Amino acid sequence: MALRTKSHWFGVVLNSPQPQALGQFYHRLLGWKIFTDEPNWVTLAPSKDAGYNLACQLEEPYQRPVWPAEDGKPQMQLHLDLEVDDLDEAVAHAVTAGAELAEYQPQERVRVMLDPDGHPFCLYVG
Repeated sequence: MALRTKSHWFGVVLNSPQPQALGQFYHRLLGWKIFTDEPNWVTLAPSKDAGYNLACQLEEPYQRPVWPAEDGKPQMQLHLDLEVDDLDEAVAHAVTAGAELAEYQPQERVRVMLDPDGHPFCLYVG
């Protein structure tokens, strides 16, 4: 039996040494509204009833992941995929919001970006 609730809700939580700063980054990047802003937790979503959200959770011993993965170094646990209309414009917007373009780019129609805490996310043209 699959997990069921009265409503379907999906959330992704990113660990961060500074959840408010990371939440502000994703607010600038996605244009989503911040619904929870506490010292240890920030939650964003496009709307209150969207059915999904992105949260940033305090992790004081946080170590920035390495992309691409290297033995003996912190590795990413997940990454976000964000479909965009124009890859160059999306990369420019992400950089303005505070992201950096990863040095390693494995695909032509995808750009791997790093958020301020080093979490990789991909911008791609569908």
